[in-house]
Amino acid sequence: MRGFLALPVTLMLTACMVGPDYHRPDAPVPSAYKELKGWTIAQPQDTADRGPWWSIYHDPELDRLERELDVSNQTIKQFEAQYRNAIALVQEARANLFPVASVAADVTHSSGFGGGGGSRGSSNSFSGSTATTGITSPTTSAGTGAISSSGGGAPRTQYSVQGSIDWDLDVWGRIRRQVESQVAFAQVNAADLANARLSAQVTLATDYFDLRAEDSLAELLRQTVAAFQRSLQITQNQHAAGTVSSADVVTAQAQLEGARAQLIGVGVQRAIFEHAIAVLTGHPPADLTIPPAPLASAVPVAPPGLPSTLLERRPDIAAAERQMQQENELIGVQVAAFYPDITLSALLGFVGSPLSQLFTVPNRVWSLGAAANETLFEGGARSAAVAAARATYDQSVANYRQVVLTAFQQVEDEIASLRILAQQARAEAIAVAAAQHALEVTLNEYRAGTIVYTSVITQQTTLLADQQTLLAVQQNRLVASVALVGALGGGWNAAQIAGAGRP
Repeated sequence: MRGFLALPVTLMLTACMVGPDYHRPDAPVPSAYKELKGWTIAQPQDTADRGPWWSIYHDPELDRLERELDVSNQTIKQFEAQYRNAIALVQEARANLFPVASVAADVTHSSGFGGGGGSRGSSNSFSGSTATTGITSPTTSAGTGAISSSGGGAPRTQYSVQGSIDWDLDVWGRIRRQVESQVAFAQVNAADLANARLSAQVTLATDYFDLRAEDSLAELLRQTVAAFQRSLQITQNQHAAGTVSSADVVTAQAQLEGARAQLIGVGVQRAIFEHAIAVLTGHPPADLTIPPAPLASAVPVAPPGLPSTLLERRPDIAAAERQMQQENELIGVQVAAFYPDITLSALLGFVGSPLSQLFTVPNRVWSLGAAANETLFEGGARSAAVAAARATYDQSVANYRQVVLTAFQQVEDEIASLRILAQQARAEAIAVAAAQHALEVTLNEYRAGTIVYTSVITQQTTLLADQQTLLAVQQNRLVASVALVGALGGGWNAAQIAGAGRP
């Protein structure tokens, strides 16, 4: 018995894990970002880490909405439940490393009698058993497990209690490879959860700045309506003085009403952004109202850092890398199928009657066993399974490298956008200042009667277009700033998933 119990310990100590050990493949990583040349970060002090990444915008309303999103967003909740499911699968896989113990109890009552040239028998059986947890309530069955006699005999009741242990020895590492694969899968889900959270945060910030751009556009159009109202008053005064025709009054009136209509139309897009923010934060659209406020004038930019750090700062890259290990471990699971499956079993119990003397040495029964199972021929199925697992791993490697390339592209795109948009904003600001001055000169000349009103309309249209363009550029700069934060991982780090799925 002592040697039998020492066997599994010896096997476990000398066991190996067949299949390839995991090493992270190389990925194409540049030494520096191409678009950083000639570009500097504006307002460096605004990029200091003060907690959540969106705090660099210094907007209390945005901060409130982002915190609500983390609590109430349904997509995040979905990925969080998916992660908890992956953790449970790790525990389920790890349980296969341990022996399975079960206990069963049985009671059988039988009676037999005979007469004349024949015999009759009948029995009542009462039995109960459990798989692993204990003895269940007895169940009654007729004609099952009966003890019958061809002659007469007194009724007899027999009791049985047996416990057994079965242990699948993981000599070749099949179960351990499965456990490691499930751990990697749990880490994939942890990274997917972080990626879903970051994506929702970026989307919310983008929608928020788009909404604020609509607020600023509405304010710009209100100012334009007021300016057009003053221009209409000038034409009416000029017409009353007999210096201009009624055509100028009608033209000014049409221009004023067009601006009013444009102002009303802004409400449509603003409502759409507000409804989108409500859904992101887990509210029905009717339950969220965001008071109007102007678009931020400062555009803080997160420092991109070294390209090599991007591999640890993006959850989607971490998920792709963990998926490679998951597929690598599954190769070992398939390779282990070539080796025999070794199991140990042991049984100890008591069978006898009466119940008061059941647990005595004469009634004791026991058995010890070992088994090895090996498939001799399967038509190449195992080789095909290993080849399929290796192909799936190669697919995950290619996916990982593509995710890395896409990440660098996104960072380069947003750095370029911020650099070019900053230049455009400076040029557009000059254009707006020039258009304002031109309009003032034109209005003075119109009051003096030296030019026609169409010249005033032309300058007003030019100024409004330049102002709208400048606002759009500012909006795009803030959106690009948010997108760069998202492309850089939003302050996330792969170390956050290092222990996911491990005890």
